[in-house]
Amino acid sequence: MQHPRRSIRLKDYDYSQSGLYYVTICTRGRECIFVRIEDKKMILSENGIVADKCWNAIPADLKSV
Repeated sequence: MQHPRRSIRLKDYDYSQSGLYYVTICTRGRECIFVRIEDKKMILSENGIVADKCWNAIPADLKSV
C-alpha cells in the first residue's frame, strides 16, 4: 500500500504562468546515473548526454511557457 503524498505546491499559485521552475529527476535507488564528479567538475555520463540532448530539443518557447 502506498502512503498518501502531501503536495508541495504553493496554495493558490498559478503554475501555468511564466517563471523559473526547478526540475528534479529521481532515479531508482537514487543512483547517480547522469554525471560523475572529476576534479570538482561534473562530467556527463552517456545517460546525462541523452538527457541533455532531450532537454535542449525542447523548443525555447515551450521552456518559457
